[in-house]
Amino acid sequence: MSSNVLPAKFTDLLASAQRSAVHLEMRDSYAVDYERGPFAEWREGFRYDPADRASWWRPWLDLVRDTVTRGVVVRRARIISEPVSEYTRFLYDNTFTNVAAGEQVRWLPRHRTGTIALPGNDFWLFDGRLVRWNHFTGSGVSAGGEVTEDPTAARLCEESFERAWAKAVPHDQYEIHSAQGRER
Repeated sequence: MSSNVLPAKFTDLLASAQRSAVHLEMRDSYAVDYERGPFAEWREGFRYDPADRASWWRPWLDLVRDTVTRGVVVRRARIISEPVSEYTRFLYDNTFTNVAAGEQVRWLPRHRTGTIALPGNDFWLFDGRLVRWNHFTGSGVSAGGEVTEDPTAARLCEESFERAWAKAVPHDQYEIHSAQGRER
């Protein structure tokens, strides 16, 4: 089915999910517009206070919370290189907000992915049937994406995500700072 027939906005895609929404991230850095300010602030030492929810709750977290409340399981697996990049440390430090919204997050060191067939792009997979590919330039700037219901693509994404998820470490168990000194 062509992407012009499917929901165009990501919020519509997530709203259409009935059982599951999974996200596989495979880059060590992203340069997405909405994170440029927060990443710069984090680099300067700013950290969200977990006890001050109003200071860090934002539209994405509302969307995830509402989705999870509807009974949809939202999972995110992040494939990362070790030692981790500065950007990965930024993501890690702020992941407590995703978890608070109801998202399940796991971290998978890249060296453990050798036996997993991974697609060439990050993706979201909704209900095991609808894929939203995320395209990025070499510097991590979002180059848009496309949506497909191609069963072959959905099967690849589902299999790669589930294999990555099974090998990944839950957020509350992954020790990012000890990963800093690991050598490959």
